[in-house]
Amino acid sequence: MDLIKAHAYGNDFLLAPVEDALAVEAPADLARRVCARHTGVGADGLMFVSMTADGAITRLRNADGSRSEISGNGIRCVAAWLAGQRRFAGRGRLVIRTEAGERLVELQRREGSRVWCRADMGTPHNVADTTIDINGQPIPCVVLYIGNPQCVVLGEGAHVSRERLHAVAGPLAVHPNFPDGTNVSLATVEAPDRVRILIWERGVGPTEASGTGACGAAIAAHYRGGMAGTIAVVAPGGTQHVEVGATVWLTGWAEVTADVFWRGAR
Repeated sequence: MDLIKAHAYGNDFLLAPVEDALAVEAPADLARRVCARHTGVGADGLMFVSMTADGAITRLRNADGSRSEISGNGIRCVAAWLAGQRRFAGRGRLVIRTEAGERLVELQRREGSRVWCRADMGTPHNVADTTIDINGQPIPCVVLYIGNPQCVVLGEGAHVSRERLHAVAGPLAVHPNFPDGTNVSLATVEAPDRVRILIWERGVGPTEASGTGACGAAIAAHYRGGMAGTIAVVAPGGTQHVEVGATVWLTGWAEVTADVFWRGAR
């Protein structure tokens, strides 16, 4: 099988061009094998991609084989790949169809191998405050849905640490409050227009960046503190920009790094 390796801010994906993204057999098993960091190619997820006249149909599996409705960075990786396939040189528009619905991706510019995109991430739903007990400790959270479930833990700067990510975010991602699991972001507001995060993605674990996680953190900060306009969301892999409004827009780059031939070895 021919695969394409791409990433956005270190959040990496394998893209599998297929004729029918809806009819792939044993997608969970394949995702677990190819995404394995030491015995496979290595990635945070595997995305099956079928080209269309205006973009692509996609289906995403996390590294553990579980289904994911959408990835904000993943759809930009698809857009970067399509930009190369279609010899993108200036501005353009693509429609990426996901299990969370259609998403418009605006191609803005190319800088070397990186393609800058602005993606429509949809409308936030069910934004609410809640408190969840983790090992006897009450954790105040903002929960919401932006194509997939998000749980954001806002706090002071010191609480955004790797130790707390494993102690709090990991258990939250599989807490019974979230029957389908959830992405979790530890977030702190550093300025009126800047939020810093660490991310634990369901089905993956810690990741360098997350598109929907960045959106979730920006929405939570807006909900809690009234931040508005364009918010810079800083993750270990870099800074993405989120416009919070009736529709949420995510801007950043993605790049294709390799063509891979997967031999299918076990």
